[in-house]
Amino acid sequence: MRAIANISWPPHTLLLALTMAGCSGAAPHAATPSHGHAVVAGAEARDFGTQPWAIDIEEDTLHNDHFRVARWTGSFLQMTLMSIDVGGEIGGEQHDDIDQFIRIEAGKARVIMGKGPQNLSFDQEVEDDWAVFIPAGYWHNVMNIGDVPLKIYSIYGPGEHPRGTLHETFEDSANDPHHHHH
Repeated sequence: MRAIANISWPPHTLLLALTMAGCSGAAPHAATPSHGHAVVAGAEARDFGTQPWAIDIEEDTLHNDHFRVARWTGSFLQMTLMSIDVGGEIGGEQHDDIDQFIRIEAGKARVIMGKGPQNLSFDQEVEDDWAVFIPAGYWHNVMNIGDVPLKIYSIYGPGEHPRGTLHETFEDSANDPHHHHH
């Protein structure tokens, strides 16, 4: 544990805490899915964006049962959680001006990407503790090939989804006029 402003932070949340505090050493607001806010389907469905914030990201991701929920949306960065059903997928998409980072917390997936849906130069199986980096302009998809729900978090720079986005299911996402599958 490390202390910042008399608050002890586990090592895996220290980096996020420092980032959200602007590396100034000021203590960010600590929040947990079960303290002080409504919990929906196992994980909180609240966007803490524009406020300093720290979270046990592994716990939050593993307890999320929503297909997609925006947990922090700032001016230049966004973090979403996803739970993808067995046999499900994110859905093929391309973000022209957004780089994306995906971390697998539980499950097994196949990641494909390339310059277009007919030009897939990357095909990789990933599982717990793997990270995927998707450059802006790359078409990509993540498919759950395991036998448990795929639990991931994704960081976009800049944000991709409107602040407070909540999609209970893949179908909710596909039918959301603010979500753009390209």
